[in-house]
Amino acid sequence: MAQNIYDRPDFFAGYSQLSRSVHGLAGAPEWPTIQAMLPDVTGLRIVDLGCGFGWFSRWAAGKGAADILGLDLSEKMLARARAETSDARIRYERADLETLALPEQRFDLAYSALAFHYIADLPRLFATLHGALVPGGHLVFTMEHPVFMAPSHPAWMAAADGRRVWPLEGYAVEGERVTDWLAPGVVKRHRMLGTVLNSLVGAGFAFRRLEEWAPSPADLAANPALAEERDRPMMMLVAAGR
Repeated sequence: MAQNIYDRPDFFAGYSQLSRSVHGLAGAPEWPTIQAMLPDVTGLRIVDLGCGFGWFSRWAAGKGAADILGLDLSEKMLARARAETSDARIRYERADLETLALPEQRFDLAYSALAFHYIADLPRLFATLHGALVPGGHLVFTMEHPVFMAPSHPAWMAAADGRRVWPLEGYAVEGERVTDWLAPGVVKRHRMLGTVLNSLVGAGFAFRRLEEWAPSPADLAANPALAEERDRPMMMLVAAGR
């Protein structure tokens, strides 16, 4: 089973205070870029992997999706999602993405935001999603960028000239990374960019688009704290087709 860090009280308390937790999709600066990568969801059957508080599921329902299944390992996340959702087209279920099984050719779109970097067996998950999508279906997901995840102990370093630089220590060494983010001992899985994309293609997907997200000038004007995200990409946004 994947680590269920989101049900730890200290982690959940910190996560609940993040802008994207309080304001939903509007609090996620990468959301406009993600929207441009999504198909028209009108009438689509969608699986939302790592649905969290259900923000995307509710957005999709509001845009005319026919049916949305939100999956998450965290009981605390699912409880919040259910409490804030009243649309009968949306249902939430507890599921471990490491062992996920889905009906064949059941969905038109599989979506996931910032969950896949926790998965140990990503090729298996990609294969499961390929089987669960109809021919012509879509997979759109975001995850932490491998450059961001690479250091064993992510931290800014001071260069000789005083500039802050992001270390690439360990980029080619794939595997587990344990970090302190909102709570100590958060387990993530680092893979090189090529490994992620090759796994996607190996599962049968047709690669469509990659965005290595960085804030725009407008993003920086609205939130100056995002300035460090221009020094190295924190997230990768990927679209693929069945």
